[in-house]
Amino acid sequence: MTEPPPDIVEVTSIIYYSGYIVSLVALSLAVIVFVYFKDLRCLRNTIHANLFITYILSALMWIIILTLQLSGSQSGIASCVILVTLLHYFTLTNFFWMLVEGLYLYMLVVETFSGDNLRFNMYAAIGWGGPGVFVIMWVIAKGITISGLDQATTLEIDCSWMRESTVDWIFQGPVCAVLIINLVFLIRIMWVLITKLRSANTVETRQYRKASKALLVLIPLLGITYLVVLAAPSEGVVSDIFAVARALLLSTQGFSVSLFYCFLNSEVRLALRHRLERWRDERNIRIGQVRQRSRRFTNSGLSKECSPRSRTESFRPLTYSKRESCASSATTTTLLGPPVGAHGAYPSTMRGSNGALHLHAMAPRAISPLMQGLDENSV
Repeated sequence: MTEPPPDIVEVTSIIYYSGYIVSLVALSLAVIVFVYFKDLRCLRNTIHANLFITYILSALMWIIILTLQLSGSQSGIASCVILVTLLHYFTLTNFFWMLVEGLYLYMLVVETFSGDNLRFNMYAAIGWGGPGVFVIMWVIAKGITISGLDQATTLEIDCSWMRESTVDWIFQGPVCAVLIINLVFLIRIMWVLITKLRSANTVETRQYRKASKALLVLIPLLGITYLVVLAAPSEGVVSDIFAVARALLLSTQGFSVSLFYCFLNSEVRLALRHRLERWRDERNIRIGQVRQRSRRFTNSGLSKECSPRSRTESFRPLTYSKRESCASSATTTTLLGPPVGAHGAYPSTMRGSNGALHLHAMAPRAISPLMQGLDENSV
């Protein structure tokens, strides 16, 4: 098998690096969404979150190892063993949680089990415990195999723990088994889905569209993408194109999964919309309260700063500046004391037949400006 030219290796390394960074950002945001919103906490989304975490961890390990290789930094054999072991473990957990996703969908769609009959502990044991068993077996076998060989002291591609050998089938075999099992799950799920679509009273083209959409969404979730790029051409331009396509598909698979199962999910979008509307309402309430307090402070300041032009105007009631700021002299004198006529008595129009004052006739003129000013100040 001929080695690819150095320029292709550099191009694919850049694609892997960029794709994994994009996937890391998208997956981290998706995990934050699933953890933050309590309305989204269910068994299905919990499985999605664990799958996203395995994508994040495996991508981080790949980026760390690639960065150390490109920088040429030296490290001991212990660091090499730890990094390679963690890389294989997180890679295996990634595939095993794909198996959990396929098993969960198979139990719901094909076996028609309800969510209450499914326990997360069983899935967690498969997703996190299963890879640990195979990685421990691989570490023991790898240590025995290379004990008599020369060991590199730097973290380079020539590190003995990174060299391919038949021992690697201890963790490569379960990966292939997971992909085959998920392929069987996908076929069964699609068969049930197409059968249900045919039984529904819908147009045939719409049925095919729904089935195609379901297939497109399930392929990255169940890791079927790895089956597509498993066998590569050995040489030629086709080999270079295949290497670039494989780097693009594998590095952005985490981004595709987070996009389909988080950001484009109807439940997630509804939760985000409700949170945004709630935040806007709370902001509007705070702004309204601030404006109300500011308006009250401004009105109280205007009432204190109203400079009287005369002794009579100093006792005028409070009103808005846009309206009449003071009452008429007749109204003011009505409030201050009895209006004196030409002979020092009340006008005859204000007295009744029995000589009593008609206060109700002039009360509205005197009190209404005050009430108006108080009402406006209380807004």
